Amino acid sequence: QVQLVESGGGVVQNGGSLRLSCAGSVLHATGWFRQAPGKEREGVSCINRSDGSTYYADSVKGRFTISRDNAKSTVFLQLNSVKPEDTAVYYCAASADLYCDGFMDPQDFDAWGQGTLVTVSS
Repeated sequence: QVQLVESGGGVVQNGGSLRLSCAGSVLHATGWFRQAPGKEREGVSCINRSDGSTYYADSVKGRFTISRDNAKSTVFLQLNSVKPEDTAVYYCAASADLYCDGFMDPQDFDAWGQGTLVTVSS
C-alpha cells in the first residue's frame, strides 16, 4: 500500500514562497489538491512519472511549479507569489494508471496523504 507523506506547509506572507514535499510517490501520476474551508477539493497540479509532463490549474499557472525526484520518490510543489486565496490544506495524491493532462478528478487517485496546511497572511 502506497503511503504518501506531505511536508513543508506553514504560514507565508502574501507574495512569498513555500515548497511542499510529498514523499513516497512511486505511482505513475502524482498530483496536488487543495481544500479551503467551505470549498470543494481542487486539483492544483499533477506530474507524470513516465515523461515528466505536467498539468496546472489556471488558478496557479505561472506561480506554482511541480517537479519530482524519482530516485527519492518525492514530488515537490513550489509555491511562488502566493495570495491569500491560496490558503488551504494541500493534499498529495497518486494514481497508478492515470496520465495527467487536464482536469484532476479526486476519484481518479488511489492514494492520499494526510494534508499539510498552507496559510497566506495578508
